[in-house]
Amino acid sequence: MNTSLKVGVFVDAENIKFNGGYQLRYDILRRFAARNNGTLLRLNTYLAYDQERARDDPEYAKKSNVYQQMVRDYGWKIIVKTVRRFTDDEGNVTTKANADLELAVDAMLQVENLDLILLVTGDGDFLQVVTALQNRGCRVELLAFENVSKQLQRQVDAFYRGFLIPDLLPFANDLRNEWGKPNSCVRGVCTKWFPDKGYGFLRYIRELSPNLWITDPRDPNSPYESAFCHANELAEGVNIEDLMNRETIVEFYLKESEQKDDGFMATNVRLVYTPSRKSPY
Repeated sequence: MNTSLKVGVFVDAENIKFNGGYQLRYDILRRFAARNNGTLLRLNTYLAYDQERARDDPEYAKKSNVYQQMVRDYGWKIIVKTVRRFTDDEGNVTTKANADLELAVDAMLQVENLDLILLVTGDGDFLQVVTALQNRGCRVELLAFENVSKQLQRQVDAFYRGFLIPDLLPFANDLRNEWGKPNSCVRGVCTKWFPDKGYGFLRYIRELSPNLWITDPRDPNSPYESAFCHANELAEGVNIEDLMNRETIVEFYLKESEQKDDGFMATNVRLVYTPSRKSPY
């Protein structure tokens, strides 16, 4: 791929936050967007801020400001959307901080200056925006976690499940995890499973690379690795039917193989996401 691509990233932060991407790391997202050595021209994230809550909760105001400053330190432009409250006829209060319009307008205004747009959302309302951007000659890629519009996935030029991107989400039990190293924790998918033999193979991304399209770990240019997995390593709640669904994502530890040099075994395999069930994340 051309290394002089001009790249823009637009993050629907509220959608991502409530759909599996809580604690998304903006430094890693930036590295992911620049993995082709392209030039990052726009880095926009659209965050919600509850002014009413901030007046009554100083801790919330402090944490929000600290978080926004951290994101800015990574070179992102923050567009703040104020939370609005609505009361129905029965007195029920709902809140809304939808930044869809602002994000869509900004992307359309910037498309003339960009070759590639990475859209970070799962919201199907962006379907027409994606089509319009593509018709203007821009490649559009999508990154999201769960509750992702199927139509949106089909329309974009490439879709990446955020759970699988190395270090994009922290591991709650191991903040110093070294993704891909022996004894580290990674997330991946099952590529092969032999029910009659009780074992299979799990594939994960070893490192960020412009070659994410080379999914065969046997290819020397592929950034993917494969780990052997025995059925005994499947945690409670991970069933074979779900595991054999390529959309199911699992989390597991890497153990050096005793049978294969430089090979890995998957241990303590836990469910992260499957289309048939609600993710624990």
